[in-house]
Amino acid sequence: MRKAIPATVVAVLFATSVLAADEGAKIAATIQSQAGKSLYDNGAENNLDNLFFRGNFGVKYKSSNFDGQINLRIFAPVFGNTIDGKAYDKITADVYYGNYKWDNGLNLKFGHWKTDWSVAGNFGTYIDQSLSKRGFLARDYSHDAVELGFKKGISETNVMVATKDSKLNTGYIRVEENLNFGDAKFTAAYRGNVIDPIQNTAEVTHRIVFKGSYYLQKKLGIYGEVGILTTGDGEDLTVPNGVKSEYAQGETYVPFFIGLEIPTAGVLDNLFAEVEYLSDRETLNAGADDLAWTLGIVKKVGSRTKIQFNVFNEKEISDVGIAARITTTIQ
Repeated sequence: MRKAIPATVVAVLFATSVLAADEGAKIAATIQSQAGKSLYDNGAENNLDNLFFRGNFGVKYKSSNFDGQINLRIFAPVFGNTIDGKAYDKITADVYYGNYKWDNGLNLKFGHWKTDWSVAGNFGTYIDQSLSKRGFLARDYSHDAVELGFKKGISETNVMVATKDSKLNTGYIRVEENLNFGDAKFTAAYRGNVIDPIQNTAEVTHRIVFKGSYYLQKKLGIYGEVGILTTGDGEDLTVPNGVKSEYAQGETYVPFFIGLEIPTAGVLDNLFAEVEYLSDRETLNAGADDLAWTLGIVKKVGSRTKIQFNVFNEKEISDVGIAARITTTIQ
């Protein structure tokens, strides 16, 4: 866009001024590249099915009573934003939030941030992400929200009110309880779009999710997640104020996956193997098998570069795809 360069300059000046004012703030900047390729005949003519390069630039602040972050993502002109037939850089606001913390364990977070429960990057985060969205590192979900949290002992509870528009005419409640027993960790969560029916005709999709992990030793553990997602079937959503439901009315889905992290004697930083099952997946992704799998590795190269590589099935269990992301930290 025409204002992209001035906006970047403003962000740099702001970051520099914050750093000068407080030692708790630091610039966070990375360069990311990602590519993917199907190893079966999917009709694509290109050598790679997808390829991108992007930059991330922002400021992080951390202290005993306040955390905050602002992050911008910068894409090349090839990603769009055409004006008068000419392509411009695309700059998007990725993350921006403030989080107040008190000594009694309470915290109040507000802004726009992401959640991602996935481990190898292909499965999980059923509490937030659409089941129809599949792919490498595609499980993060953005919230525009206010969240109240309380942490005491082994328990951490978070209650979120989030909006899907700028007026809170539509939105959801999200409640999450985390229990940390050291080697074993468990989470239970609920999310429902209960704000939608207040001023609109809407069905509520109830999401109930449980996840857990247990590690016998460092890099050797088992983990998994199961969700129950069910949508009501009592409203006529074709009326003028009808809100389209997340899933078909009257439908219930029970996705689950189980994963294993395997030690590699220091050769790799992480090695993950996961299997997911979702009955009637074809109703969400035409032609897709109910069973899915992925094998993921993470390797750090030096102090600045991390490589994540996954082998996984796409629609059918025999449709093998590969993808990799390289993240290089500048600051």
